[in-house]
Amino acid sequence: MFASTTCLIMLTSILSVHAASVSHQHQKRAQCAAILTTAESVASTLQAHYYNTGTGMYNGGSLWTDSNALEDLHNLMLGADVDTWSTVADGSYIGKAALSSSTDWASLLGGANDDAGWVLMALWKIADYKGARGLSNTAYLNAAATIYNLIAGQWDDTCGGGVWWSTAHTYKNAITNELFLYVSADGYLRGGGQTYLDNANKVWNWLSASGMRNAQGLWNDGLTDTCVNNGQTTWTYNQGVIASGLAALYAATKNTTLLDQAEITLDATISLLTEDDILKESCDDALSGGSVCDADQQLFKGLWTKHVQYYLDMANDSTRTAKYSPFLGSQTSAVFHYGTDANNDVGSVWYAPDQGGSIFTPKTSTSGLEAHVAAAKYGPC
Repeated sequence: MFASTTCLIMLTSILSVHAASVSHQHQKRAQCAAILTTAESVASTLQAHYYNTGTGMYNGGSLWTDSNALEDLHNLMLGADVDTWSTVADGSYIGKAALSSSTDWASLLGGANDDAGWVLMALWKIADYKGARGLSNTAYLNAAATIYNLIAGQWDDTCGGGVWWSTAHTYKNAITNELFLYVSADGYLRGGGQTYLDNANKVWNWLSASGMRNAQGLWNDGLTDTCVNNGQTTWTYNQGVIASGLAALYAATKNTTLLDQAEITLDATISLLTEDDILKESCDDALSGGSVCDADQQLFKGLWTKHVQYYLDMANDSTRTAKYSPFLGSQTSAVFHYGTDANNDVGSVWYAPDQGGSIFTPKTSTSGLEAHVAAAKYGPC
């Protein structure tokens, strides 16, 4: 017990130092002040319209979407060098759980291994912010390490490997394993040790052989019970998270073929999952009475932009940045001109004027915020 505790303390110390370092490294590129101002305005609306200070949750949100909103607020504060929402994390449901040594994370996560990955990334971004401000981030890093171990424990040999979507062990899918790739590779970069890197290599080897990426270069949702591509929807976020994970693994190994693999999918997204150069989810419809995205799907487009930001952070390559910068600029423009209503809230449809089909929720607002923050860093100014 003593040895285990000592190791955790040492690892937390390493991660705490590295969190500030990672935050600093990711802010080398000058940010676009005008887009940051827009992002801050959207973030203020998100908090005013949806955040419940009593519960520490977003009204109409969920654990994983709340996690992304918290991650985004701290991503924005780091980019804009502001402290507007500095007290939100500790008062949030997730933050309170991290600050309590008695939290049973397995119970709180409810068996959702994909949600666990999103929560972990939020905890890391909060820790990055706190580290950059000279504040204690130990509790957040400890919670993240605990969650990582829970996810890693869900790997088995069914379908040749992979982490299960949930602890019910009924489905192996792309997003859960893409998230595991990202947190494993980034965890290694944050000082987590060889096991993290071994897991990152292991999950990429499995993903690349799984058949989930189709002939178009896009990742379908998951595998059938017979371990073949199920042909289900190629959601935008699946195409973004794989890229950030591969770039993190590149940063750890300097294997540039990983970036080439990522860009097969990023380029396919831009070619196939857009309308007039704007991301369009298959569930999006600008016309009233058409299909609308559900509570999870509403966040997907913004997640693609955020993970392209993370991809470019890790790739650290001006040529690759120049390649995707115009497209990120198109997304922030579309969110501003087509997606934002008179109340400064962002809706679900970006690719065309609302026409009654857009819906407005904390997830759609968070999605728009992500597009602005990514473009502020890497889009044209």
